[in-house]
Amino acid sequence: MKIISIEEHILPQRIHAAWNASPIGAEGTDHLDQGEMGRMLEDLGDGRLALMDESGIDVQVLSVTTPALHNLEPIESINLAKDTNDLIAATIAKYPTRFQGFAVLPMAAPPEAALELQRTVEDLGFRGAMVCGRVRDKNLDHPDFIPLLRTAAERRVPLFIHPQVPQASVRADLYSGFGETVDLAFATFGLGWHYEAGIQFVRLILAGVFDRFPDLQIILGHWGEVVLFYLERLKSLARVAKLGRPIEDYFRQNLYVTPSGMWSQEYLKRAVDVVGQGRILFSSDYPYQYRPGQPGRSFLLSAELSQEAKEAFAHGNWEKLTNAGLAHPKSFA
Repeated sequence: MKIISIEEHILPQRIHAAWNASPIGAEGTDHLDQGEMGRMLEDLGDGRLALMDESGIDVQVLSVTTPALHNLEPIESINLAKDTNDLIAATIAKYPTRFQGFAVLPMAAPPEAALELQRTVEDLGFRGAMVCGRVRDKNLDHPDFIPLLRTAAERRVPLFIHPQVPQASVRADLYSGFGETVDLAFATFGLGWHYEAGIQFVRLILAGVFDRFPDLQIILGHWGEVVLFYLERLKSLARVAKLGRPIEDYFRQNLYVTPSGMWSQEYLKRAVDVVGQGRILFSSDYPYQYRPGQPGRSFLLSAELSQEAKEAFAHGNWEKLTNAGLAHPKSFA
């Protein structure tokens, strides 16, 4: 069974260096990407391919790890985005059957972010972009990002909202008091990352973004970044929010979810119940969740899904979603 894994990260040296040179480049999370993890993130050749083979992964969709370019200055982020996307494109050209690409975008320069998405999709053949939601004090539903959201909808390519660490004031109020190491873990992979990403999707709903751009498709990792499990409660927002559709419709028509290496059959069942079998995508969150022994492939093969649904989960849903990007673009007001 062919497996296309869509949340597989890289970190070029130039971006890591830019983080280190910025007072808020990685917001204290860059040490998570050092040592062996850093080498795995940087490797775009034989080492990565060998671990893909060992894992039973046929294709990786490459993306820059969090927080990407979100905290950098506009001009610097524009140049780094172009260089990094060209690097991803060169890697795909070298190994065309093994890699695909998500664009990294200069989110601190919103008009250029929309243009870079257009360039990477039209000229480089990328399948969409990975963003980290909030850009400093601006959430993804901020009016500055409407051109980007419009471009994604018109080109019919998805935006993957990846977690990033909550802003400093939130960390101080909610994720502190247990010592530096525990505080950081609590604010990142323990919980904070996931609330941060899931809330960005809910904000897009409440801001009417999907009513304006009904073809816009969002991907959330980690089985929907918490909010998938609170849909029953979120539906009550319809009492006060003026929306074009019931809350649950946005989950079923504008959202795809991935496991991000969380091999839970219980979470898989919840995802299928909420978004449907046609909206689950495979991802292993390489290299962070890499484990020997093919746990992802074993999880997929043992899932309580029909053979047809397993094939869709493994690669078919992704191919159907991204083939939509080959259609003629639509225009939205």
